[in-house]
Amino acid sequence: MKHVRVILSKEASQAYEYFNSKAMNSKIEKSIFNSINKKVELIKQNIHYGEPIAKKLIPPEYIKKYGIKNLFRVELPKYWRMLYTLKNGESEIEIISFVLDFLNHKEYNKKFGYK
Repeated sequence: MKHVRVILSKEASQAYEYFNSKAMNSKIEKSIFNSINKKVELIKQNIHYGEPIAKKLIPPEYIKKYGIKNLFRVELPKYWRMLYTLKNGESEIEIISFVLDFLNHKEYNKKFGYK
């Protein structure tokens, strides 16, 4: 079985820290924060846990910025989404699950061109 390492992008890390800092005082942020942690563990157990996004729908911004070839979506509470990609690690037995973004519903629709 390959080792799975989950890494957060700068943007995802900032959002994660935001949810963590607000979790003590807000039920909504706490539920999103807890869900992120649970989903990350599920991804570690099954790298294809999320819904795959068709290659033609991957935002060019992600392709240019991260050089990705695949993208997966995971639903979070309150219509938030977690987007991640899979890459080979530095060794043959490692897979990196790279979390690109946490988006609310409005941001997600805008990024993917939905109305």
